[in-house]
Amino acid sequence: MITLGIIGLNVVLSLYCLSNRDAFDKLCLVPEKINNDPSQRYRLISHAFIHADLGHLLFNMLTLYFFGTELERGILSEGEYVIFYLVAILLSSLPSYQQHKHNPDYVAVGASGAVSAVMFALVLFSPWSVIYIKFIIPIYFILFAVGYLGYSYYQSKNNQSNIAHDVHMWGALFGLAYMLIVHPSSLRTFLDQMSNAPFLN
Repeated sequence: MITLGIIGLNVVLSLYCLSNRDAFDKLCLVPEKINNDPSQRYRLISHAFIHADLGHLLFNMLTLYFFGTELERGILSEGEYVIFYLVAILLSSLPSYQQHKHNPDYVAVGASGAVSAVMFALVLFSPWSVIYIKFIIPIYFILFAVGYLGYSYYQSKNNQSNIAHDVHMWGALFGLAYMLIVHPSSLRTFLDQMSNAPFLN
């Protein structure tokens, strides 16, 4: 399964880079270095396969496992899923690159942009599924999605932490846009699903 392969690559590279600072520095996203040396544009992809710490890695990979395995189960083919995932990494990172390409202190790692894309591609098919925030608090998927976008947008404008909320937001928007454009039937599926809200039956 593609999702398991992606998770495996993340785990191997993340663990290696956590014990090898030189490798970490070569793979992380540093827009200023890309701007000064276009040969380092690989960082726009490579940064999404390494993580800042074990907690960061575990959270992203668990989320990817639960949502990614559903997405590749009859919704996207294996080849399309790989392309979708890689393009999600790139497009969710480009706004940060543009914003920070003259900032030598900006460094980003993690699969959050692509994971957000995977999540939001799936919400069109199962809006009333119950998911668990932090794997504890139950909430309908569609309500989580709306709150997630609003929170990510607000935090991207008022961010006081090192969390790349703008990457989360652009990844989520890409996931929605991809499905609506490339698989327009997903809109009908979404509307049908929304009309079957559990509290209306």
